[in-house]
Amino acid sequence: MLFDCERLTLARRLRGLRKNQLADAVGTTPKAIGRYEAGVQRPDEMTLKRLAIALGVPVAFFHGGRSPVSLDGAHFRSLRSTSQIERDQALAYGRIATDVVAALEDLVDFPEVDLPEYPVSPDEIAGPGPVEAARLTRKALLEQAGPVPHVVRLLEKHGVIVLVLPRAAERVDAFSVGVHPRPMVFFNPAKGDYWRNRFDAAHELGHLVMHADAEPGEKVVEDQAHRFAAEFLMPEQDIAGQLPGTADWDRLGRLKATWGVSLAALLYRARTLGIMQETAYRNAMSAMSSRGWRRHEPGPARPLEQPTMLTRAIEIVGQAGTDRDRVAERARVPRGDLDLLVPTR
Repeated sequence: MLFDCERLTLARRLRGLRKNQLADAVGTTPKAIGRYEAGVQRPDEMTLKRLAIALGVPVAFFHGGRSPVSLDGAHFRSLRSTSQIERDQALAYGRIATDVVAALEDLVDFPEVDLPEYPVSPDEIAGPGPVEAARLTRKALLEQAGPVPHVVRLLEKHGVIVLVLPRAAERVDAFSVGVHPRPMVFFNPAKGDYWRNRFDAAHELGHLVMHADAEPGEKVVEDQAHRFAAEFLMPEQDIAGQLPGTADWDRLGRLKATWGVSLAALLYRARTLGIMQETAYRNAMSAMSSRGWRRHEPGPARPLEQPTMLTRAIEIVGQAGTDRDRVAERARVPRGDLDLLVPTR
């Protein structure tokens, strides 16, 4: 059997294990695991079976085959709040997601990728680039002014793969990959916040539109994506006349329901547009903190915008005779991981 050393690394990262933890599980040394993963030494058949059991994958997972897709350019929200092993695990899920998508692309026609590109230099700290990019993107993707009805559906409609990370990777914030042939956006399942989730989606759209060549994780790049998201979800031309200059909570609550953004985002928008002065903004944020609204804002909850494109694709191929087991087999992905990434409805 051909042994693909990179598939061993992928499986280990998928389970969030360090080399010493995997070595303990199979009765060998971290050095031996390193040699297997470097392709210097091939594990014998018994060790290969132990590795498969310890990692929860079939032995066939380690077969050579499809060329790996690089996710090195993934835009993580904050590199400081998550460990390298957590980011590796999230990227491993992203990697097997590309295998699932590649397997499905042979069977169904996904929407064409037609996102606009408006590169903004990572050296542009306070320039108009992100706002202009958001305005041009709205013009390209949306048919009407005002609130964006469903950000996730809009992304999928334009060919972006959207997935919710398994809970094992829940400490990782939303991230995106402008990977060939399809861009991908991953959400953190732990937030459970409709309003923040929509802002995350718009933020990642900003990366896909502006930052094909930017170094991921830089503060300036993240700030640009935030400014893009603010203009994309709350266009100045449409919302400026509605924002209050003081913390009028009733009015802000109505705007929150209409625009699908949080109170915090509305306050920040009012400040950045110069409608709310700095002192009023600070007092409003202080009031939100004292009332516990920074963690749980008032008002009725809404269900998250859920991706459906891959779920629907698997339903379609299932009706044609290719069930989930066969999709997992074609993608060379464990069935359990397929179900985690693409849940049934």
